[in-house]
Amino acid sequence: MSWTLIIITLLIGLTLAVLEIVALPGGIAGACGAILCAIAIWQTYLTHGTTAGHIVLAASLAVGIALLVFFLKSRTWRHFELNEEVDSKTNTVDPEKVAVGDTGITLSRLAPSGNALINGVTVEVHTVSEFIDPDQPIKVIDIDGYKVTVEPCPAN
Repeated sequence: MSWTLIIITLLIGLTLAVLEIVALPGGIAGACGAILCAIAIWQTYLTHGTTAGHIVLAASLAVGIALLVFFLKSRTWRHFELNEEVDSKTNTVDPEKVAVGDTGITLSRLAPSGNALINGVTVEVHTVSEFIDPDQPIKVIDIDGYKVTVEPCPAN
């Protein structure tokens, strides 16, 4: 096996091993990486002698440990992590604005839940049994905590 093929095999093996640790769970990439590294080191011993094999073994261990240390440092992960804050909230129903018997219009398809505009307030609503298309009139039939249940009603 030529030096070029040995180096390429080692690089692919180390890349797969690092990807196993960083991004690909399951063990398959790590196992393939370990096998490729072992084949490259074994072929170095076989074709280029014991001294070259020891050098390639030591170099691959050093590079593997260095990559592991680099990826496990906390600063490295800042490039991968999500830095946005979630400022959404659950469906809040103001009893002064939305009450049983009020009518409104759907803003999205209710299949079986979606958004509706009731008394000028956008509310997440649920339908009992059927899907309701957007821009259809609805009527509030029940409010149970945060869940607003509606049914279609005829247009006025």
